[in-house]
Amino acid sequence: MKTNAALRSARRTLAQGDPLIIEDYLDHLRVERGLAENSLLAYGHDLSRLAAYARARRKDVLALRQRDLTDFFARLREEGLSARSVARAVHALRGMYRFAVREDRLAADPMENLTAPHAFHALPRYLTTAQVDALLAAPDVATPLGVRDRAILEVLYATGLRVSELIGLKPEEVDLQVGLLRCFGKGRKERLVPLGRTARKWVQRYLDEVRGALGRKRPPGAELFLNNRGGRLSRMGLWGIVRRHAVAAGVERTLTPHVLRHSFATHLLERGADLRALQAMLGHADISTTQIYTHVTRERLRKVYDQYHPRA
Repeated sequence: MKTNAALRSARRTLAQGDPLIIEDYLDHLRVERGLAENSLLAYGHDLSRLAAYARARRKDVLALRQRDLTDFFARLREEGLSARSVARAVHALRGMYRFAVREDRLAADPMENLTAPHAFHALPRYLTTAQVDALLAAPDVATPLGVRDRAILEVLYATGLRVSELIGLKPEEVDLQVGLLRCFGKGRKERLVPLGRTARKWVQRYLDEVRGALGRKRPPGAELFLNNRGGRLSRMGLWGIVRRHAVAAGVERTLTPHVLRHSFATHLLERGADLRALQAMLGHADISTTQIYTHVTRERLRKVYDQYHPRA
C-alpha cells in the first residue's frame, strides 16, 4: 500500500539513524488505526522531536527512561509549546511505547506512570443562542450561494459535524425524510446524527434550487455541498463562509466552524441532553472528551448565579 503524503512528510522529519520503531508505529496508525493525514503529520512531528532528543544524548529512543521523558516534556514547555501541544506529544509517545511493548520490542513502558499536562486551560468557545440566530440569518437567501450558505450553517449547528465531516458529506448520506445523516469521523468511524426540521428544510431547498446548477459538471457521487465553481468545498472555503457571515451578523471576526460544534454541544447539555447521547452524536471515542462541555455549563450557571442572586 502506498504511503500517503502525511506519512511521507512525517518520515522526512526523521534524521538518518532514527530507530525503525517510529516508522513502524506510524505505519500502524495509518494502516490499522486509519488516522487522518493531519493527525499522522502531527504525530510524526512529535516523534521526530523525541528522536532528536534521544540522538543528542547518544541513546536509542527505546532506551529512554521516565526521567528522560519528563525532561523531554519540560524542554518542550521551555521552548514555548502550549500545554495542549505538549499533551498531544505525550499522547503520541504513550501510543508508541505501548505499541513497542505489544510488539515485544520493549520490556517495560517508560510512560506507564507519567501523566500529561492539562491541555485545556480555557473552556471551549461557544455562541449564545441569540448569536447563533443572528449568524444563521446572515446569508442572503435571495441568491443561490446564500441558500447554500444558510444550509451549511444550519447543518453545522444542528449536528455538530467537524469540518472534514461536513465537506465530505454526500447527498445519499442525508435522509431528509427520517431526519438522520450518516457521516464518517476520525479513523473513518461511521455514526448517525439527527438532523432537525429547520436544517432539513434548508438542505431540501438547497437541493431543489441550487445544487443542480452548481454541480452540472460533477460526476455521480460528488459531495453534497459544492463551491461556486461546482467543485468540492475546501476546508478554507468553509472557514471563509463561516467567517464572512459572522462578520455580517456582528458575531465575531474570528469565528471558526468548530465554535459551532462547541455551541451545538453546549446548548444541548444546557437543555438537559444526556452526556452519553452527546458523545455518540459528536463521535468522541472517550467520554472524558465530551465531559469538557459539563465544565462549560457549570461555568455558565456560576455566571448566572453571580449576576442575579442578591447575595452572590
